[in-house]
Amino acid sequence: MRDVYKKILLNREINHKMIAVLLDPDQCRGSLLASTIAALKSNVPDFIFVGGSHTLASTDSLIELLKDETKANVILFPGNASQFSTKADALLYLSLFSGRNAEFLIGQHITSSIAIKNSDIEVIPTGYLLIDGGKPSSVEYISNTRPIPRDKNEIALSTSVAAELLGMKLIYLEAGSGANFPVPMELIQSVKSGLSIPLIVGGGIKNTEQLRNAFEAGADLVVVGNIFESNPGIIAEFVECTREINS
Repeated sequence: MRDVYKKILLNREINHKMIAVLLDPDQCRGSLLASTIAALKSNVPDFIFVGGSHTLASTDSLIELLKDETKANVILFPGNASQFSTKADALLYLSLFSGRNAEFLIGQHITSSIAIKNSDIEVIPTGYLLIDGGKPSSVEYISNTRPIPRDKNEIALSTSVAAELLGMKLIYLEAGSGANFPVPMELIQSVKSGLSIPLIVGGGIKNTEQLRNAFEAGADLVVVGNIFESNPGIIAEFVECTREINS
């Protein structure tokens, strides 16, 4: 067992909630990048996720900078095989279980498998479920799949359990970047009830109340990203809120 997944499991075992800051290489550039780095230095999250649905900028250079300037583990959160980087501490090896597009269930994995295997990066197989966030998301458009409806708790639960039984080590419920609404608490609770592996929740979380709601509903790790693109200074609020929950 490698270090990043072990850290997630150990924190989950003691009910220590975790927060990840998600950075899109296309968006986090120039003055925004400088402000974000400054915020992350003084307010260290558990993890920094790097990736996006349609990333054109260099993932390598951003990861190298983050590892030089911050103390958090940097985890690759790729939208497709072209975003693979050997620089990260770990890779979320995502399979889009909520869709029926084989390209994002196994196709992209075949494209990148040999490079990943040869890199010796820590690989964490992750069942990725897109949940309706109130508006079309980049993931929905790029993957050509439909999200699970917000009120279909049983579908989200069955899909998550199937992913676990197929060997996934994490389940990630995603409302989409900039979603109008985060993943509903009732849906998180339903999925959590059937899992024996850690649960990640992200998308549409714009304030600390929504962060608390996700943790209260059962998320072990919450991912926040889009809101920081307009105001990286509030990273401190989210990191401090997570500390308070764990105190």
